[in-house]
Amino acid sequence: FKCIVPFKNRDGSEMKKPERRPLAEGKVRFVGDPVVCVVAETLLQAKDAAEAISVDIDPLPAVTLASDGAKPGAPQLYDDVPGNLALDYHFGDTEKVAAAFASAAHVTTLSLRNTRVVVNAMEPRAAIADYDKAKDHFTLHTGCQGAFGMKGQLVDILGVKPEQVRVKVGNVGGSFGMKAAPYPEYVCALHASRLLGRPVKWTDDRSGSFVSDHHGRDHEMTAELALDKNGNFLAVRLTGYGNMGGYLAMVAPLMSTLNAVKNTPSVYRTPLLEVSTKCVFTNTTFVSAYRGAGRPEGNYYMERLIDTAAAEMGVDRIALRKKNHIRPSQIPFDAASDMTYDSGDFPGVFKDALEAADVKGFPARRRESKKRGKLRGLGIGSYLEVTAPPNKEMGGVRFEADGTVTLITGTLDYGQGHASPFAQVLSEKLGIPFDRIRLLQGDSDELIVGGGTGGSRSITASGMAIVEASAKVIEKGKAIASHVLEASASDIEFANGRFVIAGTDHAIGIMELAQKLRSGIALPADAPQSL
Repeated sequence: FKCIVPFKNRDGSEMKKPERRPLAEGKVRFVGDPVVCVVAETLLQAKDAAEAISVDIDPLPAVTLASDGAKPGAPQLYDDVPGNLALDYHFGDTEKVAAAFASAAHVTTLSLRNTRVVVNAMEPRAAIADYDKAKDHFTLHTGCQGAFGMKGQLVDILGVKPEQVRVKVGNVGGSFGMKAAPYPEYVCALHASRLLGRPVKWTDDRSGSFVSDHHGRDHEMTAELALDKNGNFLAVRLTGYGNMGGYLAMVAPLMSTLNAVKNTPSVYRTPLLEVSTKCVFTNTTFVSAYRGAGRPEGNYYMERLIDTAAAEMGVDRIALRKKNHIRPSQIPFDAASDMTYDSGDFPGVFKDALEAADVKGFPARRRESKKRGKLRGLGIGSYLEVTAPPNKEMGGVRFEADGTVTLITGTLDYGQGHASPFAQVLSEKLGIPFDRIRLLQGDSDELIVGGGTGGSRSITASGMAIVEASAKVIEKGKAIASHVLEASASDIEFANGRFVIAGTDHAIGIMELAQKLRSGIALPADAPQSL
């Protein structure tokens, strides 16, 4: 099982990525670390067999807080990972940030803890593994966030060729980041199927998922904000720890490091930013991406700092936010996070939100609540999310014999509702009736690439892939239509789902052209043979 994050330590050395095997060998590192796989005809038989197994485990000293795990003398989870330190991450110009804090009229400091959370999807993880001995081929049916990515990782773990593995995904039953990566149980089921020569199924129970599914959050951070005498932000500094748990999950270090960098500045003019995070192994369930994956945490740091600074300085927290908003006239804005904001009217959105919430009427509502023995508060927070970066994605278009069009994508809808917006994009570009479009997803054999769904980027990645695929369909369609309409390809135009000879009413619809291709038409060898 591999961590795919390519970070390096602040001194330029490689981060520590200790190997994890499907079943623990020699040492268990957290409650929920699998040690034995039992296969039986029924669940009750398997549980009885598991009860008969005796595992000798000597108690070892344990550590559960990342800050404690980094202390000298703390219990060591790995012999080759000194100080339990997986990654010593740093971003920013230390000297410039220190100078900004030294010159500040006011400094606000907060110790913040984003507590660990259990993901708890509606349906626990499950898998059906089927090995075909005659073909030396594995098929895994499971709920995950991307069939192509899951297949690629299983190929590496099993040590086989890509054509020997197929991953099929149906309804997922909730994920939130947790089902993105492969887990030991999937590999054990595939191996058991190969040994037994028959399909093997596995479903986690709720108590098992609580300790074996990866957890989220668990960051300890000291957040600091430097301001001048007029309340202008000078710099933000984050220093703290990210708890990795017992193993390094697929994207485990990302949340408390780079995602904190990208999202902490939010909608505010913050000239300088420094983030220093120690990613530490502990004797807890491993941690990875969950519900925003570091983005809510970064915004939380900033909003808490602003509220606290306003209280300490005796200024209005709304006015302090307004003073430091990035102005529309400053767009494009080069943020301290090395991101460029290419659009946004943050003061305007803030003004609309205050009016919609009737903030001016809040004091009266608070007084009324107090008369009834109730407490009423007013929370204020902006949320600017930097999504995950784009990766390789595909948009496949297949005209079927029944007159429908299959749209193939490497992202995966596990509750987001991809079918409608993806079909809208294809319908708009190619003029195909919306109700004729079918979304095909979750079958690695149908995919040439695919980044899966995560990081709030599906419509960006798949949408653009569909746009590019549509352009290729139009290009091929013009070449084919030129032969059907007996015209030069350069004279063929495409609009509203029809290929038209320019300046005439002689045309053929894209669906009719697809039907002619299925029926069989004579085309030159150098012409496209399909759309």
